[in-house]
Amino acid sequence: MLSGIQIGKIFVEYILILLFKMSNNHLAVWNRCLTVIKDNVPTISFKTWFEPIVPVKINDQVLTIQVPSPFFYEYLEEQYIDLLRKTLRKEVGNDAKLEYVVVMGNNQSNSQPYTVKYPTTNNSKIQNKPLNIPLKTEGKASIRNPFIIPGIQKLQVDPQLKADNTFENFVEGECNRLARSAGYAVAQNPGGTAFNPLMIYGNSGLGKTHLAHAIGIEVKERFADKIVLYVNANKFQTQYTEAIRNNNRNDFLHFYQMIDVLILDDVHEFAGKEKTQETFFHIFNHLHQSGKQLILTSDKPPIELKGMEQRLLSRFKWGLTADLQMPDFETRMEILKRKTYKDGIEINDEVLEYIASHIGNNVRELEGALVSLLAQSTLNRKEVTIELASDMVNKLVKSSKRELSIDYISKVVCDYFNMPVDSLQARTRKREIVQARQLAMYFSKSLTKTSLASIGAQIGNKDHATVLHACKTVNNLKDTDKNFKFFVEEIEKKLKM
Repeated sequence: MLSGIQIGKIFVEYILILLFKMSNNHLAVWNRCLTVIKDNVPTISFKTWFEPIVPVKINDQVLTIQVPSPFFYEYLEEQYIDLLRKTLRKEVGNDAKLEYVVVMGNNQSNSQPYTVKYPTTNNSKIQNKPLNIPLKTEGKASIRNPFIIPGIQKLQVDPQLKADNTFENFVEGECNRLARSAGYAVAQNPGGTAFNPLMIYGNSGLGKTHLAHAIGIEVKERFADKIVLYVNANKFQTQYTEAIRNNNRNDFLHFYQMIDVLILDDVHEFAGKEKTQETFFHIFNHLHQSGKQLILTSDKPPIELKGMEQRLLSRFKWGLTADLQMPDFETRMEILKRKTYKDGIEINDEVLEYIASHIGNNVRELEGALVSLLAQSTLNRKEVTIELASDMVNKLVKSSKRELSIDYISKVVCDYFNMPVDSLQARTRKREIVQARQLAMYFSKSLTKTSLASIGAQIGNKDHATVLHACKTVNNLKDTDKNFKFFVEEIEKKLKM
């Protein structure tokens, strides 16, 4: 028989085990996490993003929490995932993981909301390893990273890649098959194919940026040691201007010359920016000669780019130029189905077919229409029907404005004055041509987001000062010349039709 002391010990051990289990159930773990999180975020943020979370269970160091919507889940993943991971590992252990149960909502008030399980994302694969740099570069201690704030010693290069823009999420169709296949080939052997540079071009919203990111992500997953960098041409221009101002041009060059896979988005933005083009020319040459991969995107093929140096344009043609076209109906349907499947939402094919039939300009508008439809359904607690889709499409198409191009503006102006478009490029001081050129510049500045330098480069190969002078001249003549004011108003009506 057990003695009273032995029974007492067994009872104490049982109580301790019970207390341990109670302290490690999902409610206790989440409450301890909240205590830490509350000290690390503003009160309003805590109330908005953490109080609505409901702990569901904990199993094998995996804590499952329920969040009220897909948007809620995405926001937590974007803004607070590092804090959540660190806190959970502190409370549960180094192998702790997070899983979400996302409430997808209900279309009808008499039905129960349904949920979808999402694991937490892990984007560590696409992060670059620190660069090995020379101890001294032209008398300086280190090379400055234009992507970080000065003062950080370790040269850690963020690839600037968006984790969702993968090949898996890029819907293939006749409209993009060549570009996608070439991009995948480059990702499998960066710098080792004939597609160097790979230039992808097409109108806005067709997936150029998505495909460029997908190549970069695939490279990082296959070759973790390669330094991949995505940068928009405007960002590159801003960094270059800052480097010149701070007398760091050589550091700027050296930084970009150490990249293994450079992805430059919207290269057409370099139009008219001679110094930036010259600098990129040297970077391009160094990377290409070193067997590094270059990926460029543009709204036009090299032959149609204006305001660019010929030596740079000739290098753009060294590799492969692949275009993205407007998606056909089947591709648009597949995009919508993929989007609804990914978000865990069920919409009947009839509604999807209606959206795909009425919105075909680009992928961005197509996905935007679907998001708008789901938002209306969720916020107004309405079922997703053809009628709701019809109302949304009518509003979207009516309110959307056609994105004017400088070529189109130039054609409308020249048609109004019955002159060929090529006359705007002629080196002449004839009054009617100068006037038409000034009007084309004026409307390009007021109706597009194109930079002054790019406008000047595309209209008569002029500089930004000429564009400013043209706009000032047009404004002055509008106030003093009734006939000229009539011209301006008539052309403006044609452009806004």
